[in-house]
Amino acid sequence: MDILALAGIVLGVAAIVFGNMLEGGTLGALINGPAAIIVFGGSFAAVLVQTSTAVFKDALVRFVWLVFPPRFDLDELLDTLCQWAQAARKEGLIGLENIASVERSLMARKGLNLLADGQSPEVLRNALELDMYKEEDRGLQAAHTFESVGGYAPTIGILGAVLGLMQVLGTLEDPENIGPGIATAFVATVYGVGSANLIFLPIAQRIKHFVRQQFLYNELIIEGLVAIAEGEHPNSIRFRYEALKHK
Repeated sequence: MDILALAGIVLGVAAIVFGNMLEGGTLGALINGPAAIIVFGGSFAAVLVQTSTAVFKDALVRFVWLVFPPRFDLDELLDTLCQWAQAARKEGLIGLENIASVERSLMARKGLNLLADGQSPEVLRNALELDMYKEEDRGLQAAHTFESVGGYAPTIGILGAVLGLMQVLGTLEDPENIGPGIATAFVATVYGVGSANLIFLPIAQRIKHFVRQQFLYNELIIEGLVAIAEGEHPNSIRFRYEALKHK
C-alpha cells in the first residue's frame, strides 16, 4: 500500500480548505451539492462520450494504483531469468513448461511456453513485443482517460459558475443575497480547477509512471527469454539488463 500518494491528495485538499479559512471563509462555503453534481457528473459524462467501455473500465481498474501500485522489481526479475537460463541449460527448453505453469506474469508464461515449443528467437521476440506494446497502449489510454477528466473539469466548473450566476441575476430584487449567491456560484469553479490539478491529472501521471515501469519489466522479460532461446550463458542476461537500465 502506498499511503504517500493518498496523503498528497488529502494534503492538497486540506491546504485549500485551511487556506480559505485563513482568508475568512468557512468550510460550509466550499460544500455545494449542485456544484459537485455539475462538475463531476458533467466531466465523467464527457469522458464517456469519447471513451470506449473497455478503456473506461480499464481506467477504473488502474485507479486502484493510487493506493495499491503494481510492483515491478527488475533486480528480482533478473535473478529469476538467470534461474530459468540455468534450468534450460540443465533440463533443456522442454523443462521450462513446469516453470510456466506456476508463473504469474502472463507475458513470462507465454514466453516460456513458446520456448518449450521450440520457437525461434525471432518468433519469440515478435510475439512478445506485440503483447508488450499492446499492454503499454492500454495503460496510456487509461492515463489519457484521467487526463481528459482533468481537462473537462475546469471548463465544466466555469459552466457551473455561469449557471449559478444566472440564478443570482434572477433575484436582483434581493440585494442581501447577491454577495453570498455569487460566492456560491464560484464553488463550481473551485471544484473543477481543484479536482483537475489535485486529483485527475496527478493520477494520470502516476499511471503513466507505472506503465513505463511495466514496459521496462516486460522488455527485460523479452530480452531474457530471447537470450535463453539463443543458448546464451545466464551472465549475458545481466549484461542485457545493464543496457536496458541506461536506455
